[in-house]
Amino acid sequence: MASTNGLVPITRAFLSSFYDKHPFPSISPDVSRLTDELYNMFKHLRQGSSHLLPEGQRLLMQEAESKPPHKIDENMWKNREQIEEIMLLLESSHWPKTLQQQSTPEDVELAQVLRQLRDKFECALKVVESFQSKNSSNIFNTVMTYMPQDFRGTLIRQQRERSERNKQAEVDALVNSGGTIRDRYALLWKQQMERRKTLSQLGSATGVYKTLVKYLVGVPQVLLDFIRQINDDHGPMEEQRQRYGPPLYALTKLVLTIRLFLSFSWWRSENVKMQRNQISILEEAVQVYVSELERFLLFIGEVFANSPFFVTAEEAGALEGSKNDGYSETTVAAGKTHEVSLTVETVNSYIAWDFSILQGKLSTDIGFCVEHTDSSGRKTVSTIREVVYLIHISVHNCGSVLLPTNTAPASVFMSA
Repeated sequence: MASTNGLVPITRAFLSSFYDKHPFPSISPDVSRLTDELYNMFKHLRQGSSHLLPEGQRLLMQEAESKPPHKIDENMWKNREQIEEIMLLLESSHWPKTLQQQSTPEDVELAQVLRQLRDKFECALKVVESFQSKNSSNIFNTVMTYMPQDFRGTLIRQQRERSERNKQAEVDALVNSGGTIRDRYALLWKQQMERRKTLSQLGSATGVYKTLVKYLVGVPQVLLDFIRQINDDHGPMEEQRQRYGPPLYALTKLVLTIRLFLSFSWWRSENVKMQRNQISILEEAVQVYVSELERFLLFIGEVFANSPFFVTAEEAGALEGSKNDGYSETTVAAGKTHEVSLTVETVNSYIAWDFSILQGKLSTDIGFCVEHTDSSGRKTVSTIREVVYLIHISVHNCGSVLLPTNTAPASVFMSA
């Protein structure tokens, strides 16, 4: 069991400073260019048809024209889903009937291109699957590193293994009952959200893990804080989305547009044959998508694997403090109350106080509490409703009185 002494969960400010050292080289401009070219080709196909769109085509068009999801992992699932849908379209059994017959040299040539494109997407699918698997294992193994290495850790691992087997059985049942790729990925994303909920429940010792509360004695509180807040919408992971989301969003848009053009091309195949210049643009788009996706995943895979999850309180405080012009100092008379209002990015922000006592006082009780007021004016008292520190004074250098370093700064994590 790794020690968490003196550590606090990663803050967004610290993660931001870490990511400053790891900027992602710009995504290729060909991604947006090819997305636009494919979309214009789709619009040409769409305008040339007077038929009402089938529901599947209409939903696909709406999705391709919408903004990609904000969360990075949701984009990963979305890319996997589109890759599988495209691979299905590229199977010879799903080609237009005229193309399956390969009655012309042009059809033979196009068939060869389509097989090559499917091979490229198959490689891309393996890359995404590998990234997701490694990323999930890294997070879980990090959590387990700080768990007591006894039956408590074993119980957590067994629970996870049972849960994963049940989830896979659920997916298998859906597939065997005739579920579509879209149905399967809707289920997979639902299961991913369940994993997030389970991780949060472990941190707060609720839900599935409520029966284990009495066994969690000895699990570092900093670990429970970390796994409870790791997926907060406005927490540290939001820094990942701000830094590395845009290139991934562009790739999600491109793969959706590739599928949109292919799907409409097959739908209009009886009236419109794919032209040579369109085939060239499609080939280039697939090549750019696969190569840029692999480059992106290789980069963020290494960055995420080396990202810190815990930092010292001093490091976290120093970075948070660097956002301000300085510090505020005030004198509070005995028996008086002093109130300070601070603006924070989110609940669970790190707040520090540094107390010092006038010379001649041997001991003093200092009490304080924390309230969080949200945008609607609703107040929530911290789960630590009142914290009282008995500060022991030491004498140093000609009788001056200092606060021992192991009692400062005092810190409270606000929680709603």
